[in-house]
Amino acid sequence: MSSVVKYCIIYQRGYRGKQKRAEEEEPPADPAKARERLFQRAAKLLAAKQRSVEELRERLLAGRGANPDLVETVIERLREYGYLDDERFAQSYASLRIQQRPIGRQRLQRDLHLKKIDKQTVDTALDQVFEQTPEADLIDHAIARRIRLRGRPKTREEAKKLFDHLLRQGFAFELVSEKVRALAKSEIDESEQ
Repeated sequence: MSSVVKYCIIYQRGYRGKQKRAEEEEPPADPAKARERLFQRAAKLLAAKQRSVEELRERLLAGRGANPDLVETVIERLREYGYLDDERFAQSYASLRIQQRPIGRQRLQRDLHLKKIDKQTVDTALDQVFEQTPEADLIDHAIARRIRLRGRPKTREEAKKLFDHLLRQGFAFELVSEKVRALAKSEIDESEQ
């Protein structure tokens, strides 16, 4: 049977997909069941990956049958249980990202801003993380990794590529220029010997 024939049969019998389903839907459940269902969905979302409060709020509101009041009560309940905490999330996210790959403060700040965490919380978390691992150590690791992959920059163009790479990784301009200049100077000193 061809797809055109199937379509004609379905159309003639009156099956119109979502329109039919909407008519057959059961009436909305009582608020306690809806709240419990929303709480279960929130728990599943948090089990899959750690999220900020705003990220979770957006995901829950995007779901079917969620209203803002219900979402707020679920979020408050999760905060009471300790499952939602923006300060802890920002701290763990930043320290994990630094452990995975050396990146700078500006990049982490942007990433946490995209996670919809307020500026004061971000600054506090980043201060704690960079107190443990200074940015100068991170940029040294980033440079060593880049040199291991691509070799030492021999031309001005290669040095510029390294410079741009480090800026994209979120390191401060002054720190990047200082480190790349030192690297270029050591390259010149080695070539003279």
